[in-house]
Amino acid sequence: MAQVLYMALPVPAKPRKAALSSSSSKPLKFPRRSRSTNISIPTTSKGSGKRLLKPQKLNLEVSPHRAVSAVRLMRIELGGAFADLLNEKGKGSGENEMGYVQRTLGFRTRELSHHDLRLVTDIVGGTIRWRRYLDHLINSLCHDKDISSMEPLLLQILRIGFYEVVKLDMPPYAVVDENVELAKVALRPGAGNMVNGILRKLVVLKENGTLPLPKVEGDDRAQARALATLHSHPVWMVRRWTKYLGQEEAIKLMIWNNSEPSFSLRANRASGFSRDDLVAQLNELKVPHKLSLYLDEFVRIKTGLQIVIHAGLLKKGLCSVQDESAGLVVSVVDPQPGETIVDGCAAPGGKTLYMASHLSGQGKVFAVDVNSGRLRILKETAKLHQVDGVITAIHADLRTLTDNGQLKSDKVLLDAPCSGLGVLSKRADLRWNRKLEDMEELKKLQDELLDAASKLVKPGGVLVYSTCSIDPEENDDRVAAFLVRHPDFRIDHVDRFVPPDFVTSSGFFFSNPVKHSLDGSFAARLVQAAYELWLFWYISPCVHKLKSSIYPAVGYCTSRTGILISPQRYAKNEIVSRFYFTRNSGRMMN
Repeated sequence: MAQVLYMALPVPAKPRKAALSSSSSKPLKFPRRSRSTNISIPTTSKGSGKRLLKPQKLNLEVSPHRAVSAVRLMRIELGGAFADLLNEKGKGSGENEMGYVQRTLGFRTRELSHHDLRLVTDIVGGTIRWRRYLDHLINSLCHDKDISSMEPLLLQILRIGFYEVVKLDMPPYAVVDENVELAKVALRPGAGNMVNGILRKLVVLKENGTLPLPKVEGDDRAQARALATLHSHPVWMVRRWTKYLGQEEAIKLMIWNNSEPSFSLRANRASGFSRDDLVAQLNELKVPHKLSLYLDEFVRIKTGLQIVIHAGLLKKGLCSVQDESAGLVVSVVDPQPGETIVDGCAAPGGKTLYMASHLSGQGKVFAVDVNSGRLRILKETAKLHQVDGVITAIHADLRTLTDNGQLKSDKVLLDAPCSGLGVLSKRADLRWNRKLEDMEELKKLQDELLDAASKLVKPGGVLVYSTCSIDPEENDDRVAAFLVRHPDFRIDHVDRFVPPDFVTSSGFFFSNPVKHSLDGSFAARLVQAAYELWLFWYISPCVHKLKSSIYPAVGYCTSRTGILISPQRYAKNEIVSRFYFTRNSGRMMN
């Protein structure tokens, strides 16, 4: 959980003609007028493997990266695609995307080059991040038409054009001409005329510095709405962060979320590929990089991920894309050779693989996940990374495994499902998919999973709870609630495992995106007491009321003869009797 996914949806061989649902990834149909030419394009006949010449509509007048971007943005908004053009194995999906363009718009453009793919990634990611900001401008300039009534394709073309003009500072004439052409070909001439008029109006306003933007003024709600528009975030997130962080820090966080993300590569030590080897490969590929300040296997890159992917480093299992914050969570777990470890919500498996590489072939990682498809990918990747010998994949809900004594382990990692509010810079679409109502459901699920995970910890073992969220209600508050329900666990400060700059006053790990330039992440290390549970009865004379009251209290001792008085209000001479029961027998004795 909590890692950035690079996924491309498979292209269906024969698109169905059924009506499109809101969660479907089927191609969308729109009225169109295509300036296309029938050209014989080589295709492969399914099943035969033979090359056939099949007439296809090829349009050389439309910008290919804009056509792909527009169609992909529609699919993302309807829940049928991800914001990235890469899957877990680093395989690009440019061919798939052009297939969607053909089935949606009725024509093909020239094939996407590596440069086109980078442009699509920039435009799609940026347009999604700035959606609220762009929609405010579009609404302001479309006086006679509400944005909610626009055709989906027309709206995406306008968003792309506005983003290119306002945020990418691309030459206005090129932006206007190319997007007008796309609207005319994919929709109709009238749509092109509308795009032409609105974009030209935007160019004039930008050049004059008179873009119609809201001012941050008024009461807290009004200021939150203005900030949400200016920094393109949901209003509820702005209000929540202002409450917990203050307005200044909330603004810094939103600026970070809208910036181009950096990526980290982890050298796969299990395959004998060191960070020095990775650096040598990056130098050969001329990819700028910096060594991680915190982890020996990690290298950080700002640009060049496409180059790394096309060089085959991910496909060969030599390295993987993994944020350093995720690596630091593994440091909190501190996996050692010979240990048994349960990864309770393992897929897609970044932390599972990293923990397995620490075991040096000795020990076992039980990778539990409820998603069979993602678990299958984890198993394939484990084999690629040469750690499949120590990983056992278990397809199950963690909450159903609590009675399985065979899974009692030295350490349990619960990388819980969460809001993902710490990874918004990489997950451009996530901010629009999260609702305030989700938080309560997530907290309930996190509590249930924590309770289940605690039952898989051996006496004296370690439970690590982690999220990729920066929200205290998903982090500190969940740990506090867990400790109330499970007094046999205690906090183990993480200062022995991570740099002090990441240690909170409560002894937890926390990476701050603004401060550390990493994904936001949290981890608490909890140790189960290997002691017997003692139950004490105290009698406290209430002098003023001339009567006595009896209070129970729970404490832990390292021996049966020890006496512990946990409530400070009791004195030693107030102990009346003592009972205890052993963890194994469950018998209470006097």
